[in-house]
Amino acid sequence: MDIPGLSMALAQTKVQSDVSVAMLSKALDFGEAIGDGMAELIDAAAMERSVTPYIGGTIDVSL
Repeated sequence: MDIPGLSMALAQTKVQSDVSVAMLSKALDFGEAIGDGMAELIDAAAMERSVTPYIGGTIDVSL
């Protein structure tokens, strides 16, 4: 049995797993930041509608 080779393979697998977990964590953080940004945009749009409720409420499509 090749103990040094097995040890190196296990170490490499652990490093790859750690990198995968770190990248997933970053992706989740990014998704959360995007969601927070979207919520802020929606809140800003709601505030605009409350100040000027007549703007953007209807669309005239008659020709």
